[in-house]
Amino acid sequence: MGKKRIVTTEDKTGAEAKAKAPAASSKKRLDRGILHVQSSYNNTKVILTGMDGGAIMWSSAGALGFKGAKKGTPFAAAKVGETLGAKAQSLGLKEIDVVVKGVGSGRESAIRGFITHGAAIASIKDATPVPFNGPKPKKPRRV
Repeated sequence: MGKKRIVTTEDKTGAEAKAKAPAASSKKRLDRGILHVQSSYNNTKVILTGMDGGAIMWSSAGALGFKGAKKGTPFAAAKVGETLGAKAQSLGLKEIDVVVKGVGSGRESAIRGFITHGAAIASIKDATPVPFNGPKPKKPRRV
C-alpha cells in the first residue's frame, strides 16, 4: 500500500492573512449614460452603456424567460426596460440618451419601461439601418 504521508499545517499570520481579506466592494456611480434599444420582430435587447460606449449592463426578452413569438411583443420589451431601469437606479443614473435600432414592436415600450424608475431622457436617436440601394435584382428568366 505504500507509506502514509504526514501533512503539517502552518499557521497563516501576518502578511498572508491580510492579503486574503476581501476588499471593500465599491459600486460604480453613473450620472449619465446611453440606452441602446435593439428591437427586432423576434426579440428586444436593451443595453446600458457609459458615455464612452462601454457596456455596463444589459437585458433581453429571452434572458427574462420569454420564449418563441412572445419575445417580440411590447409587453416583453416593457419588462426588459423595467428590469434594466431597476438595476440602473441602484447606480444612481439620472439622465440618459436613447439610441433605438430596429423595426420591432418593442421600440417605445422598452423606453417607457425604463423611465418608470426615474431616469430623465435627454435625447432619442433612431439609428435603424436603411438600405439605400437594396439587393441585386434577379436575372431575367431565359426560356
